[in-house]
Amino acid sequence: MTAPTIRLGTWNLRYDAFPDSIPVSESLTSLPDPHIPPHRMLQGEQPWSARRVRVAQRLQVSHVDLLGIQEALVRQVHDLEELLGGEYAWVGVGRDDGIQAGEFSPIFYRRTAFTLLATDTFWLSHTPFTPGSVFPGAGSPRLATFALFRLSTGGGTPPRDIALINMHLDNLSDAQRQLGAALVLHRARHEAGARPGIPVLVTGDLNSQASGSDGAAYAVLTGTKPAPAVPDEFSRRFPLPPLSSSPNPSSSSIGEKTVEVVEFVMRDFRDAAPRAFVGGQWATFTGFDNRKAEEECVDFVFGRSDGGWEAKRVFVETALTDDGMLASDHRLVVADIVIS
Repeated sequence: MTAPTIRLGTWNLRYDAFPDSIPVSESLTSLPDPHIPPHRMLQGEQPWSARRVRVAQRLQVSHVDLLGIQEALVRQVHDLEELLGGEYAWVGVGRDDGIQAGEFSPIFYRRTAFTLLATDTFWLSHTPFTPGSVFPGAGSPRLATFALFRLSTGGGTPPRDIALINMHLDNLSDAQRQLGAALVLHRARHEAGARPGIPVLVTGDLNSQASGSDGAAYAVLTGTKPAPAVPDEFSRRFPLPPLSSSPNPSSSSIGEKTVEVVEFVMRDFRDAAPRAFVGGQWATFTGFDNRKAEEECVDFVFGRSDGGWEAKRVFVETALTDDGMLASDHRLVVADIVIS
């Protein structure tokens, strides 16, 4: 039996900063003749009504199966669903009210490949089950979307369940980013304990890099920095199985019951994939002004460090087209993963 391969992506779409009432149909009818070169070069941020077709085109060409999106308002989520032609379904809520107000961090999934088994949302704050809650000093409410899927493998291979957590950490507060990372890591460990052997994947915009003065959230996720304590109500709702006292074990015994040990951290797919198959574009945030000094790598795809997957390749797509339009101020990050 051949192990299934999926393509996982993460993309901050940039919120709809210049809202208008232009319908999707008008954006499609106003597309230029593909045989005529661009007659002018666009500069700076363009309205979502102009960018949305480019976003959908990039996703169609990239053939992602699972996609974590950040910063999308409800209109953007619905527009993307329409432009992708029903090929994808999605889950998620608005961060301000837990319904549709404010930015979403939704998960899009290919309908023909995945069946949704469960989904929920938690806020990356001291009150993670209060919609719209804000960490002290953070710029905005921040949340994570969890989804449990069943992958239809075909070819006689048994179906596999996959857990995915998609997050968007704060742009102002490093303390919020660290707590957010701790909450996501705790939830990943809970899922692993509840469903032994399940691949647990994480996507997101950390609003911070992997190293340097703002690298603490990445360090918490990857285990090079101790995680801050998560709120008691979060631990009660998502308990972890007891850990064994033996060094680096794979399981522990409680009476006659064996439970999986969940001491893993998250591993960056850029580190896990063969170096020859890690794309040459480093920056995932470019801004809209084409200033190299502003470029950063802040968007990541991770998997649980103790296995369940094998990273085959990782690359960062371009968001730029020949007319000068940037589909977003971030680039799409894509990883091909074998589910083992």
